[in-house]
Amino acid sequence: MIAICIHGGAGDRQRSTEDSRILQALGDALDAGWSVLESGGAALDAVQVAIGVLEDEPLFNAGRGAALTLDGSVELDAALADGATGRVGAVIGVQRVRYPIAAARAVLDHSPHVIMAGDGAERFAIEHGCDPVEPDFFVTERSLAALKRYRDNQSRVELGTVGAVALDAAGRLAAGNSTGGVMGKLPGRVGDTPIIGAGTYADHRVAVACTGYGEYFVRVGAALRLAMLVELGSQSLEAAACQVLDTVTALGGRGGLIALDADGTFTMPFSTSSMARAWRRSDGKPGVELW
Repeated sequence: MIAICIHGGAGDRQRSTEDSRILQALGDALDAGWSVLESGGAALDAVQVAIGVLEDEPLFNAGRGAALTLDGSVELDAALADGATGRVGAVIGVQRVRYPIAAARAVLDHSPHVIMAGDGAERFAIEHGCDPVEPDFFVTERSLAALKRYRDNQSRVELGTVGAVALDAAGRLAAGNSTGGVMGKLPGRVGDTPIIGAGTYADHRVAVACTGYGEYFVRVGAALRLAMLVELGSQSLEAAACQVLDTVTALGGRGGLIALDADGTFTMPFSTSSMARAWRRSDGKPGVELW
């Protein structure tokens, strides 16, 4: 069994002319990750490749086009978790690495640490082969317009964080996420994405990638909580995922998650009006949905 699930963010977005482009990008990311798995590649590689495709699409809140801070700058976070080995890597607040998910992979593969931040993370990633860019590369007219809307009415609806979970032919699980955070965040704010066990987690039983208002996912340790409900509470993957979202909701948070287990079972619940998502297993047809 091989399987992959992708999210492009949960939020209260409205239907628009961009929907078809979002669906196409999700499908492209799904195909890219699937190609890795189908050729016998590792789940960790499939997750990184899929997320990299979405970091290149400015309609998502990751990489180019990501959400901006209140002062108009970009601070990008990303994380990867290898369930087979327990290795993790994450970066916080990077501005000069084209693919933040590749920077997270550099931390996982080459550093003695699990999380690196800011200038140090950028220098380390570039030293290990990541593509350097100037911060302006990530800023688009669309993201500037979204920041203006937020400044005008304090309204956030487009979350768009991207993530993936995968199971490879060797039974290995992996998870990853990449984000610009929330639009109009205070400079220096960190959400759940780069915090292992909050927004991103994988072990030999389950892989989880969360999306939504990260403060709430951090407060409940959402991704690890789901894994513990499966391991220690003997809950089904779906029941555990729904319980975690209920806990987030009880605090006033909203969002969604994707989770995949070692049998290829997956679940993708969300409490917002939409969550961009895509999935494929070796025994079924692929799917892509927004609503």
